[in-house]
Amino acid sequence: MNRSRQHSQTLRIVRRSGFTLLEVLLVLAILGVIAAMVIPNLLGRQQEAYIKATRTSIAGLESAVKLYASENDGTFPDSLEKMINPGTDPVTGKQLPAYLEKEPKDAWKKPLQYQYTNDGSLSKPKIWSFGPDSQDGTADDVTNWAQN
Repeated sequence: MNRSRQHSQTLRIVRRSGFTLLEVLLVLAILGVIAAMVIPNLLGRQQEAYIKATRTSIAGLESAVKLYASENDGTFPDSLEKMINPGTDPVTGKQLPAYLEKEPKDAWKKPLQYQYTNDGSLSKPKIWSFGPDSQDGTADDVTNWAQN
């Protein structure tokens, strides 16, 4: 009798040592609900962070363009290529220092756009990113000018 009592206690211990299928499914359902609520919020925050990072890149490029203009009689560069490869000094023949190390890109790894029209006005160059959709002229473009 003592032996059957030990066997009965051992079976109870074995039965209680794991999770039932119902418990596992309940935990998975709860994790699914939490993931469904959290993931969309995180994705929205990532786009906001990309837009802020792109605005910072545009501001940095705008500062570099203004520095170029201040060192070149107030003339803005026609293209960003002049800031990456400024050429040689006409007097000394030495290579001029670059204002940019490489072509600036937005947070989506696409090149920033640059346009300057020397029409005699005091307007600053336009610098922009096509934004998340990579298409020009859409509402999600990130620019250095006010958009309507």
